[in-house]
Amino acid sequence: MNVNQYVKLHRNDWKLLEEHILLLQRGKHYDTTSLENYYKLYRKATQHLSYCQTYFPNEEVTLYLNGLVSKAHNLLYKDQVSSLQQIKTFFSTTFIRLFIEQWKFVLVAALLFIIGGIGSFISIVTDPLHAYTILPSSMTDAIDPSSIGQHDGAVDSSLMSAAIMTNNIQVAILAFAGGITLGILTTYVLIYNGIIVGAIAAIYWNAGKTYEFWAYIVPHGMIELTAIFIAGGAGLLMGYKLFVPGVYTRGYQLKVQAKRSVQLLLGTIPLFVIAGIIEGFITPAPISLELKYFVAFITVIGLVIYILVGNALWKATAYNNPRFNRSI
Repeated sequence: MNVNQYVKLHRNDWKLLEEHILLLQRGKHYDTTSLENYYKLYRKATQHLSYCQTYFPNEEVTLYLNGLVSKAHNLLYKDQVSSLQQIKTFFSTTFIRLFIEQWKFVLVAALLFIIGGIGSFISIVTDPLHAYTILPSSMTDAIDPSSIGQHDGAVDSSLMSAAIMTNNIQVAILAFAGGITLGILTTYVLIYNGIIVGAIAAIYWNAGKTYEFWAYIVPHGMIELTAIFIAGGAGLLMGYKLFVPGVYTRGYQLKVQAKRSVQLLLGTIPLFVIAGIIEGFITPAPISLELKYFVAFITVIGLVIYILVGNALWKATAYNNPRFNRSI
């Protein structure tokens, strides 16, 4: 039996289970018979999930059943979990699981940004006058490599941090929402932002201030760009699933993938907050360039540890609950 035949054979049961889940989520009172029917459908779905994990591990139906069984399980055996515990679970395991599952799209987002950056960097290094074509005139006129570091400690860090966080989150939301355009807008946002960074880097390169420039970028940039790439990857994921829906309708893919993408986007918010705090309070602080680079190194180590620990917690959860070894 191929995957299409399997879906046709069992999709009515899955649809019924979805209807039961929706009613329970709305708080509808269930009698004993309804609960028994719900449990039977749930047990069937777990068997179907096990079968698909064995014979169709890389198919969309397996991801779908994983989510369906997870929701049914949580409603059937739910505990009174505090909001704080839910938040902790999301950021400690769920977000990391989604990130690891969609790492290819995050990598593509990073490559699009890098391509834009390299292109503009080479263009302006080759001919500095290209900066006036690539960058807005207001930005080009405001860049003065010779004054870098002269205003350290002279900025309103709180106001600057809040403004930066707001702007970065807006970029991330735009990159994510661009997925609805089949990823075209997301691609544009990633390449455009890469072009801007590459162009500015080239101006400082031509002025012999590359070491100083990156010292003011990487402390917050490592976390900030990681978050933007994740948000961009979420948009590309949604765009890809809408463009290539597989055996499902585009409406269904939009519903399922939009939820996953929104979770990825929400997971980046703390990263933007941390990046904004660093950019507002540490980047402009009157400290040595070496110390700024050290802060960047610490942020990278922190990100790696966060991903490794989250991945370990996710695997531990799956191991302790093998019936839902792809769920959180």
